[in-house]
Amino acid sequence: MMQITDLATEQKMLPLLRQAFRPMFLFGAAFSAIAMLLWGLILGGQLKLQPVGQVLFWHSHEMLFGFACAIVIGFLLTAVQNWTSMRAPHGKSLLLLTLLWLSGRLLLLFGQSLPLWLVATVDLSFLPLAAWLLAKPLLAVKQYRNLFFVPVLLLLTTCNLIMYLGLYLGRYDLQQLGSLNAIWLITLLMAIVGGRVIPMFTANGTKTPKVEALLWLDRAALGSLWLIFVLHFFSLASLLPASLLSALFALSALLTAIRCARWKIWLTFRVSLLWSLHLAYWFIPLGLALFALRYAGFAISQSIALHALTAGAMGSMILSMMARVSLGHSGRLLQPKQIMAWAFLLVALAGISRTLLIWLLPAHTFSLLWLGIACWVLAYGCYVLVYLPVLTTPRADGRPG
Repeated sequence: MMQITDLATEQKMLPLLRQAFRPMFLFGAAFSAIAMLLWGLILGGQLKLQPVGQVLFWHSHEMLFGFACAIVIGFLLTAVQNWTSMRAPHGKSLLLLTLLWLSGRLLLLFGQSLPLWLVATVDLSFLPLAAWLLAKPLLAVKQYRNLFFVPVLLLLTTCNLIMYLGLYLGRYDLQQLGSLNAIWLITLLMAIVGGRVIPMFTANGTKTPKVEALLWLDRAALGSLWLIFVLHFFSLASLLPASLLSALFALSALLTAIRCARWKIWLTFRVSLLWSLHLAYWFIPLGLALFALRYAGFAISQSIALHALTAGAMGSMILSMMARVSLGHSGRLLQPKQIMAWAFLLVALAGISRTLLIWLLPAHTFSLLWLGIACWVLAYGCYVLVYLPVLTTPRADGRPG
């Protein structure tokens, strides 16, 4: 790691505010466990809670724009330091960003009596501020390759705005459109970033040759996901026949499956930080395949197909990436505690429970929902407990960050 800040100045700073991954990962993971537990208690009737909007709006909104976006920002604002060799957001700017994110979560949970425009303004400010903090160092060094993430964050802001417009106008279809667009956009991000890092991590972690990308395959797989996103973002999917949509999703599932099969998951079974990433990526073709079957006429709800991408792919990939990034960027060896392997399995079980098991055993839907919730809470609670000292103390190697 490059020495790009004064060590004496760094040592005066609260460790939690030295890199974006520290507060975003810690608070994001803790929030996801709390929010999922609250969701389960509300479903079971054990808790009467009236968040902004209604409970279903709050659940879908917060798991995307509260939880997932916090981790995405933590990752991007940490990675930008490696990309540019410039000091990433820290200190006061990072504190402001973190407080803005926390304010959004509290307002959505307890701000029922406040004007909706106020809640929306605070919450919608988070991603644009993060995009600006990301763009500054990228533009300063003319690192245009990764500038791609800035418009993606602004697109996510647009998805969030659509959800609020749907809430304001009483249009459930707009609320669904905003959340669905965000899911496809984050899925696309996972496909892009996973394709960059998984082959490299696998080669480094298993001491085997890196699997070289097939340009045509990458372009076809990612192109199909871009097409799916565009069709949904502009509400064009409803204009196409179900058979054509089924074929598109099936092709995208096949291309994505071939792509990740080439990365040789079987080489990684002894390294939890590797097989967990591979397993997470496999949820993407699973979700695409479920959509293909749904449009082909099978009795698969949209909720089941979407949760393969959210509870499955996002839940598993986020946990695995947080576990890896937290160690690497805190100057520690990439050797997580053994209990994290169980956490990776638990979050994968949460995804399977919420999708395949509910599809195959619909009579047990409520029990399987609770199984998924319990697995998620345990997995992310485990991360918080294990990584709390990692995220709140200085780097183990004494370097800044």
